[in-house]
Amino acid sequence: MNLSEIESKEIMPGYHGKLVHAEQMSWVFWDVELGAVVPEHHHIHEQIMHVVEGTFEFTLAGETKLYGPGDVVIIPSNTPHSGKAITVCKLMDIFSPVRSEYK
Repeated sequence: MNLSEIESKEIMPGYHGKLVHAEQMSWVFWDVELGAVVPEHHHIHEQIMHVVEGTFEFTLAGETKLYGPGDVVIIPSNTPHSGKAITVCKLMDIFSPVRSEYK
């Protein structure tokens, strides 16, 4: 497959994702609008977030930091987290197990 052939879905306001699903994981390529917010939440999935472009404010277990290109954050299962795009961003998220609600 090629990312150019995957239709983007707006999963939440301002978060447009191209989703790739394997048996045990999901990989999401996000285009994030300026100011778009992910409210605090948690899930059973382990998650790895990578900032490709832009500045993203991310809170993990109550600690807030700014992340930029090249930064990677590991989000353990059931750990509260939230985020906000300080600029237009490109992010990648990997989830395990599969995020079936994103299919």
